[in-house]
Amino acid sequence: MKATEIRELTVKEIEERIETYEAQLLKLKMNHAVSPLDNPMKITEMRKTIARMKTILTERTSQKQ
Repeated sequence: MKATEIRELTVKEIEERIETYEAQLLKLKMNHAVSPLDNPMKITEMRKTIARMKTILTERTSQKQ
């Protein structure tokens, strides 16, 4: 997900997506530990997407205070 797409979401939607993506990341890591993934870059992309979402979420919450 790109930052522009994330900025269009509400705070609640971002929080829900973070939870979903973190669960998917955990599954990817477990699957990769058992047998190598076809595309291990999925793990890196997932981590970066989660970081983008958390950054935007932090920006929004700090602006409200």
